[in-house]
Amino acid sequence: MRNKVSTGEYLAFLSAKYEVDTGKLFDALISAVENRKSICGNLSFECRGIQKDKVILLITNGSKVVAQFPISREFLLEKNDPIKNAGDSGMFRRRLARKDNESHSFQIGDLRIGMKKVNLKARVLEIPKPTLVFTRFGTCASVANALISDETGRIKLCLWNEQITSLSTGDTVQIENANISTFRGERQLRVGKKGTFHIVEGSHCSIEAQSP
Repeated sequence: MRNKVSTGEYLAFLSAKYEVDTGKLFDALISAVENRKSICGNLSFECRGIQKDKVILLITNGSKVVAQFPISREFLLEKNDPIKNAGDSGMFRRRLARKDNESHSFQIGDLRIGMKKVNLKARVLEIPKPTLVFTRFGTCASVANALISDETGRIKLCLWNEQITSLSTGDTVQIENANISTFRGERQLRVGKKGTFHIVEGSHCSIEAQSP
């Protein structure tokens, strides 16, 4: 955890990031202390030891380590969901607002519909034949939903016009300032007008996003 961020605030950040109810998250912490391990949503908790008045907890998401840090027994003995209380505080909301104005680096497995200003690196697996569509501005455009992946999962990347020919199967692309939306029930990564992407492994030059 970063300095000046309380245990409750940090856990509130995790609750928001992984879409886990604060009360269930707090119960999972207590269960991990009592039973050594517990699960809440996509997160797993393991008690790694006890040091004086603190419990060392490991939090993982699948095979990925999210965090390992000490939690005081006093915090775990609180009765009124201290994670929710921390998340409801004005200081936490101001910090969250500041974080929302920043771009964040993620892996595909972390992505949730509605996320904005997302940065990630992934490999292009497939680029289908483009489809011609009419935009809301009354113009024609070519669109293709490329399939990209990293070690945590796969997602469709929406490409427009010259973006389509700027990538090749096998390229590794760094995407900046993207948004996560949904199309026909599937998560979709959209670069948009404010986003960019460039190839970090491949034969093409850097390409700035130009979406209609």
